[in-house]
Amino acid sequence: MRSCQFNKPVTRVIAFAAVAVIAAATPAFADDPMTPTQEIVVTATRIPTPVVDIPAGVTVIDRQTIDDRGYTTLTDALSAVPGVRVSQSGGPGGNASVFVRGTDSNHVLVLRDGMPLNDASDSSGAFNFGVDTLADVERIEVIRGPMAALYGSGAIGGVINLISRQGHEQGLHFTGDLAGGYPKQIQGYVNASGIADGLDYSATFESQSERGYDTTPQRESIYTGVPDGFRAMVGTINLGYTPIDGTRFSVFLRARQALFGFNALGDPTFDDSNSTGQDDELLGRIGVASKLFNGTYETSVYLGRLQGDRQYTETLNPLDPNQASNDSRYHSYRTDLQWNNTVHLGDLMNAPMLSATDLTFGYEHTADNINVKVISSSGGFPFNQGARAAMTDNATYAGLQSTLLQRLTLTGQVRQDWVDNNSPFTWRLGAVLNVPELDTRFKAAYGTAFRAPSLFDRFGVDSFGYIGNPNLKPESAQGWEAGFTTTLDAFARSDFVSFTATYFNEQIQNLIVAQLVPVDTAVNIGSAHIQGVETELTLHPAGWLLLDATYTFTDAQNADAGSRLLRRPQNTASFDATITPIAGLSIVPELLFTGAFQDFLVDDNGNSTGTIVASPDGLIANLTVTYDVAPHVQLYANGRNLFYSRFEPVNGYQTPGPSFLAGVRVKL
Repeated sequence: MRSCQFNKPVTRVIAFAAVAVIAAATPAFADDPMTPTQEIVVTATRIPTPVVDIPAGVTVIDRQTIDDRGYTTLTDALSAVPGVRVSQSGGPGGNASVFVRGTDSNHVLVLRDGMPLNDASDSSGAFNFGVDTLADVERIEVIRGPMAALYGSGAIGGVINLISRQGHEQGLHFTGDLAGGYPKQIQGYVNASGIADGLDYSATFESQSERGYDTTPQRESIYTGVPDGFRAMVGTINLGYTPIDGTRFSVFLRARQALFGFNALGDPTFDDSNSTGQDDELLGRIGVASKLFNGTYETSVYLGRLQGDRQYTETLNPLDPNQASNDSRYHSYRTDLQWNNTVHLGDLMNAPMLSATDLTFGYEHTADNINVKVISSSGGFPFNQGARAAMTDNATYAGLQSTLLQRLTLTGQVRQDWVDNNSPFTWRLGAVLNVPELDTRFKAAYGTAFRAPSLFDRFGVDSFGYIGNPNLKPESAQGWEAGFTTTLDAFARSDFVSFTATYFNEQIQNLIVAQLVPVDTAVNIGSAHIQGVETELTLHPAGWLLLDATYTFTDAQNADAGSRLLRRPQNTASFDATITPIAGLSIVPELLFTGAFQDFLVDDNGNSTGTIVASPDGLIANLTVTYDVAPHVQLYANGRNLFYSRFEPVNGYQTPGPSFLAGVRVKL
């Protein structure tokens, strides 16, 4: 279950490829001259900011997009984001890593409403993207680039913030969704939300169950066709009380359980159907947020508690030549305290040249505890692994954002962390220049970041001789980016075409890798250099047609030896269209392309050879159709992997076969 690490010798990038995205559209008509709304994002700067004024790569996946594209899992939603590569070992429930701009999966910090969620009990401290569903999510904000100056450890490649549903409208509002399909899947959720007498509320219950597929590749002789099933249940309550205007007390509770099968093949290989996993999570958070001095000063305090419990079991199968068994438990406990503040300096100054000048500052305390026990056996040889440890991180931060002459938006953040015996200092500067004469915004940013060693890196042990290294230093990074966004009007449409291109460059030092001699332990000896280009083209030629195409080139290599980092394809692309030929009917096709990448070889007999090869590329086709049969009732159908691609996102794990889901959604 350990995510892929920067642990292979590689050299500096010596080449950089320029890219272009080309899309074609049908003729446009002037029947729906829409003015594009300004998407507001909070995660990128801690201040509500229009996305066009943020000096970073930003993608927002809102509730409407989740429904229109038929996304039901977190990996579904992230698969089409530029600069993001999802690498899942199997279907839902399978361990899933997410690489942002070529950095490792534990270089991506995942938040729930601003609280960090990365799993402290994971051997690398990474978040497992493979088990989370989306019914209680209102929007997902994906910020690419080093963001440790805002959020601390782990934000080297970027930040993904899952923003929960909340009551926003007076009265009771209800959403119900029920669907079933092939292969033997059923899912649904109910959400009740609203505002009444100063109380805002949102309650969600969700259940998903599917038979799944055997994700052992069909090319392998050991393929049996025994499916890896998946079941998830989620319950969420988000309450707020506003006794006086501008002050809100909040309580958030979320419980999630995921049950799934997975392949534990062994050596010699044997496709055992007795391997199961369970991943439970309980999150609670209380807080108060207040606007003082007529809104000039905003302050908030939040206290959260996160508890994770993962278990992987494999019962003894008499037919297994390995006579393998497994009982692994991973417990993690996190307490997170945040004090966040914003001062709107623009309210206090009379400076015509400046607008929207805001100061942010605050404090965060995070305490992690883990208890890991792995008990397994193969071929008569037992293997035990364990870690019982704790770590605290205290941090202060400050930031400033201002717009000059309504053209130049400047942002800057600094953060000082104290992680046990280390005190990393990180900072970030960025600028966005609006040149309306060219219908273009230019952006640039530079930032530093770090990732603290995981508790297993520092204190873990196993029966094969591994001993953690308590003297490890944090991994460190420096990265910059530069790009532009051009938006042109045509055919009486102000949002006819938008094109964004961004070059990014990041260097990472003190990477934590395994060293076998003189002692089997973890050491700071690795380094990496990553660069590439993200592009996105959006065409809106008519009110009934919206096209979105992305292409990302990534060159991720070790700065020491010259081989590519594993599972980072140089070329990825996506294409989405939203077609509404008649009122109430939405047709959304999606294509996801992943180019060839380096990975460890699993041969046609299912044996891991230890050889690094170039895995072939893959193309996945999805389609979602939604129709409004009544003012508050939708029917929908969703098909994924329609052409039965056998692409292996991780060598030795095949993409699940075609799935079809049909359902009804009611919104009252």
